[in-house]
Amino acid sequence: MPKEYSKEDIEKFTLYVLEKPEGYNYLLEKKHLELLATLDAIRGDSKAFGFLMRNKEFVLAGFVNAIWDDASALKMLIENKFYVWAAVANIVNGDDKAIQLLTSTNNQHFVALALAIQKRIREDNDKNSNLFNFMNFFKK
Repeated sequence: MPKEYSKEDIEKFTLYVLEKPEGYNYLLEKKHLELLATLDAIRGDSKAFGFLMRNKEFVLAGFVNAIWDDASALKMLIENKFYVWAAVANIVNGDDKAIQLLTSTNNQHFVALALAIQKRIREDNDKNSNLFNFMNFFKK
């Protein structure tokens, strides 16, 4: 059975995604290592994704893959009634209807998480594209 997370857990996870130390410290203290690994996996760390799989965190692993447009992972989340995680993945991918769904079901904290993940992915992409542009400059 997958873990249930409190509103505070999700709010602290959101702070961690936004690089706030209090989020990291809370997740570490509460031993939510799977949430720490989830962000790393979203950011492309295959070891973190392996951690999720080894620890049978299949919902979070499916969530990670759904964020990266894996239709079968999204389908798995929906078929197994993990609607909130599916909606969060959809928000990250730009689905405004998912924002309305989570807001109407009093899950604004998950909306905030999705928007934080979306922001972090964009920042990571900006950093990576700047790095590559910088490196390409020297190749000329």
